Amino acid sequence: MDILTQTISYIFRPRLQAIARFASEADRIQREQLRELIHAARNTEWGHEHGYRDIRSYADFSARVPVQLYDDIKPYVERMINGERNILWPSAVYWYAKSSGTTNDKSKFIPVTPEILKGCHYQGGFDTVSLYLRNRPDSRFFSGKGLILGGSHSPSPLNRKTHCGDLSAVLLQNLNPLVNLIRVPKKQIILMDEWECKIRAIVESTWQADVCNLSGVPSWMLVLLKAVMRRAGKETLSEVWPNLEVFFHGGISFEPYREQYKSLIPSDRMQYMETYNASEGFFGLQDDPSDHSLLLMLDYGIFYEFIPMNEMGNEKPRAVPLTEVETGRNYAMVITTAGGLWRYQIGDTIRFTSLRPYKFVISGRTKHYINAFGEELMVDNADKALAATCRTMGAVVKEYTAAPLFMLDRAKGRHQWLIEFEKAPDSLPAFAALLDQNLQQLNSDYEAKRYKEISLQPLEIIPAKEGTFYEWLRRKGKLGGQHKIPRLSNDRKIFEELLQINKE
Repeated sequence: MDILTQTISYIFRPRLQAIARFASEADRIQREQLRELIHAARNTEWGHEHGYRDIRSYADFSARVPVQLYDDIKPYVERMINGERNILWPSAVYWYAKSSGTTNDKSKFIPVTPEILKGCHYQGGFDTVSLYLRNRPDSRFFSGKGLILGGSHSPSPLNRKTHCGDLSAVLLQNLNPLVNLIRVPKKQIILMDEWECKIRAIVESTWQADVCNLSGVPSWMLVLLKAVMRRAGKETLSEVWPNLEVFFHGGISFEPYREQYKSLIPSDRMQYMETYNASEGFFGLQDDPSDHSLLLMLDYGIFYEFIPMNEMGNEKPRAVPLTEVETGRNYAMVITTAGGLWRYQIGDTIRFTSLRPYKFVISGRTKHYINAFGEELMVDNADKALAATCRTMGAVVKEYTAAPLFMLDRAKGRHQWLIEFEKAPDSLPAFAALLDQNLQQLNSDYEAKRYKEISLQPLEIIPAKEGTFYEWLRRKGKLGGQHKIPRLSNDRKIFEELLQINKE
């Protein structure tokens, strides 16, 4: 560890002692989080509606407050955006993270309160560096620059007082100016809204810099790194940035990209550290380089609950606190936060790998989805887009499924759709093009990834022979009853099985 990094690392060490207590004091920490959250919101409109002044225990809380989805809190959020105070949270809220989700809306707006911004998102960034430096005694982290690649929506006004943007844009907009001394590119570049221009500007401003760490989404970062190598005229990124030592990644699964990164950065010094920082909060960190599980962060102003997946079909699914979870089971995550989210179901599913401390892996979404490139395409989006396309083209779809196709050599990919038509369209290419347009209208994240085909190419439709899906269900012993064809999958297992049957 160089002298500068060693000196600065002392600032991070006290935090490691608090994180170490997660293993032995998880229940106490979580009960304290809930107590503080309820106390803070007792005089809000939400607090009055749910009798927060009379809540004395977790049992009281879970009995009084039902599990929420975005559609449930949307009316409250809209009032907050329009300037009303003390609705879900006592603090004034001027920032909202814009994100697509499982709701009927194209985008949802998550309140970013001052408390969740500082005590959760920024604390998560601080702890990321703390744990990394602990695990990397030879680090030269502060001797070079950190390259942060932000999201696709720069901050924009919702009205005279409130603004929205991708979470990364919101975080960068409010970042302590001192942090700008150790990162590239300049804020005006990273907050550019036009992606193609942004990539070019980042390349020009960073390819000659001494970059030692990266932060961003794997798919988009891969596009940028290939552009940097082309600009520098080098075969590997290690030749461009010889002091590069870590990539802090999140947002989508890293697995499809892992080998590609290894070929781009053939350095023994290079490490990868996953973070789980969603619009709603910062939830987990990879604290052990040899273990892909994430440490659940317990003291960020978040109280966690978990719905066993077998409860998800119920009208009122039963959620359990952290002390009642088991390893090896899939749970839908429910959060109560200092961002004004109360028993909010975020749509992610996780599976615990350890209970002391609590560690987990992200196992998927509560509904089928494709998020191979950060597009967060949900079944509801797909169903609606397909129905609209069929109406326009005079086609009828009998069955369909879709999956991602990775083209790692070009750092791109596309969606492949296998469709069995009852009535085929006159032109399959025209049908595919319209379906793609409808998906972009319904889903802002898909639209961003399709922009000028930087990350996601036009979708491809493969026509299925009659009976293909029926035969797949038959072979699986799933004919009749409640069995359905998975509409969207984030991997190609089911898709390849169907393709094989279609060829036969």
